[in-house]
Amino acid sequence: MRKTVLIVEDDDELRRGLGLRLRSFGYQVAEAADGYAAVSVARQLQPDAVLLDIGLPGGDGITVLDRYSQLMQLAGIPVVVLSGRDPFATEPLLRKYGVSAFLRKPADNEELRAALAAALELPAAS
Repeated sequence: MRKTVLIVEDDDELRRGLGLRLRSFGYQVAEAADGYAAVSVARQLQPDAVLLDIGLPGGDGITVLDRYSQLMQLAGIPVVVLSGRDPFATEPLLRKYGVSAFLRKPADNEELRAALAAALELPAAS
């Protein structure tokens, strides 16, 4: 069964592009455009992993991570953060939530593929 990744990104074009990339990697894709939808969609679908932007309307990525950590059904979902924010300022905040990886935008295909495979504990793609 294919793994489902929830893409949480407020930029419509980038979200669509990420969806195409993830589908080409063999994942099923769900999408959310803001912090509220990130929690709502995750509760409904129980994705296998989340690809999360930090700068979001309706509750930023840190707020989303906090909500996930408080909901038992979402607390164990691996999260890969994809953000344009400064990693030195952001990564310490993310460590407390056990984020699987922090990638800077724009992430190349191999970096993105490897981070998701590691988060999902899948064998590395050849």
